[in-house]
Amino acid sequence: MDTNSPDALDQLDEAVAAAAFRRLVRHLQHRHDAQNIELMGLAGFCRNCLADWIRAAGFDGDKAAARDLIHGMPQDEWKATRQKPATEEQLAAMEASVAKNRVD
Repeated sequence: MDTNSPDALDQLDEAVAAAAFRRLVRHLQHRHDAQNIELMGLAGFCRNCLADWIRAAGFDGDKAAARDLIHGMPQDEWKATRQKPATEEQLAAMEASVAKNRVD
């Protein structure tokens, strides 16, 4: 499945979709114990991906502003206070997971 292809989700009301997106972001802001590297390894996306996706969808801010919005604080602060060093296993899992997202 191509994650960018139209499907039934396109019929979802915009207000409902926006509310669900905000809840997801707030959940990730609360669950800072869920590291980006772990999210990447399991699901192939992370907070930084969400920031890239809102920019692609039309967010007016730059990359830093988008990441600050998603992280709920400046990204540098998030990294300093929340991010832990990645293990070799986490990096390998991330690489394998990201490979599943590639569309040839």
